[in-house]
Amino acid sequence: MFNFASNWDEASNGSVIIIGVGEGEQRLPDQLLNASGDWIKPIQNKHESGGIRSKSGELTSFTIPFNETFKTLIFVGKGSSKEQDIIATKEALGSGFQAAHKLKEAHIDVLLDTFIDHTSDTETVISAAAEMAHTATYTFEAYKTNKHDTLARTYTFYCAEQHDEAINVGTAIAKGVNFARTLVNIPANDLTPVALAGEARALSSRHDHLSFEVLGNEELEEMGMHALLAVNQGSDQPAQMIVLRYQGLENWDEPLTFVGKGLTYDTGGYSMKPPEGMKTMKSDMGGAAAVLGAMEIIAETKPAINVMAVIPSTENMVNGKAMRPGDVLGSFDGQTIEVTNTDAEGRLVLADGVSYAKHLGAKKIVDVATLTGACVVALGDVITGAVSNDDDFYNRTATAAIESGEDIWRFPTHPRYYKMLRQSDVADLNNAPGRLAGSITAGLFIESFVKDTPWVHLDIAGTSFLDRVTPMGPKGGTGVMARTLATLANHESRS
Repeated sequence: MFNFASNWDEASNGSVIIIGVGEGEQRLPDQLLNASGDWIKPIQNKHESGGIRSKSGELTSFTIPFNETFKTLIFVGKGSSKEQDIIATKEALGSGFQAAHKLKEAHIDVLLDTFIDHTSDTETVISAAAEMAHTATYTFEAYKTNKHDTLARTYTFYCAEQHDEAINVGTAIAKGVNFARTLVNIPANDLTPVALAGEARALSSRHDHLSFEVLGNEELEEMGMHALLAVNQGSDQPAQMIVLRYQGLENWDEPLTFVGKGLTYDTGGYSMKPPEGMKTMKSDMGGAAAVLGAMEIIAETKPAINVMAVIPSTENMVNGKAMRPGDVLGSFDGQTIEVTNTDAEGRLVLADGVSYAKHLGAKKIVDVATLTGACVVALGDVITGAVSNDDDFYNRTATAAIESGEDIWRFPTHPRYYKMLRQSDVADLNNAPGRLAGSITAGLFIESFVKDTPWVHLDIAGTSFLDRVTPMGPKGGTGVMARTLATLANHESRS
């Protein structure tokens, strides 16, 4: 629960107080200095002598006696003014919330004005604070017999301006991001393609403006979605083509469309991954999770726009029926594909996914996929890679990413890259023309099916699942790009 207040003093209910402090700031914030207790002077002296760390992400805490109880002050370093953008603000808030939660106190005060600087407005910071209170402290304990932290907490935000709607937006974003994280974290023995469709169905049932449909193997065969079905051949689980529609306008037409790769498990097929590479392959549906998380946010915030989600889902397994290197596949839009690597399966399911999205009337398409190891080599686990056929639509997407605090970086395209995809003696396209420029050729393979529709491809192979704790959250699924997609929908609704 969140509350607002204007002026903090030691009579507040909060037993933990989170305070932002930037490099070069010589004074404690006025909200502290105006307090009447004798405890403030030694803390100010400590600050003046450098005892309160202010570099980005650094924490300094003091527990101070107040009457018959104690209060803990957590100072969070924000870094220098040139470092302070929305990502830095979210990381600082996240670090503060994580430290506060470790103290297992029910009432937490945040001197929110101390986190507002020249790069952000009050509403943005309030929304970020509400979001980070939920996302930075997210845990996945569905399979734990003993839950570690079930304490209900109350947060009081102290700031001059108060915006309830910003709280609602931040809470909605957190709900969608954490939903996406949970989907990624569920193991593949439970989150099968049918179970993923069930999650989408349940999402639609929670919101009046969402509708749901799904195609199974028989319908996919009848419609000629042979690329998706080829990946599915080795699995005992049926494939699913999941569709969600959010109708924010009176008439249903020209929807902004998100296509999410829904590989609930990926062995690599006959081009099999090494054992170490398979351990986290439950996360190969991170694109689908991001799309579903975005649809949760959109349904909560209700922008005036039509949005469609299309999720081609399957497993990539090995049996006597599995596709082989050298196979030639058909596809929903009629192009043929030579399979030279069965571990380049994501682009195959997305080929039918984006083609079906166009068939359903998509006006603009963003696909999100854990697509290539090459993207991880290029950008690590820090930045999401992008390929696009439309400068204006890419710039709109990049603006939404910046506002959301999610970095993306656009790969270049060149006619020679397109020629690489055509290097097949037996088919129209080669699904894996080689390691060189792997992230680019994978994206352009998808573009071959998007054609002239404005399109952005987001490769989240490095950013969707982390093996380290960050100020934004724990190890595991990150929910990356759910924020960006929802923000893009909001921006497009106003254009």
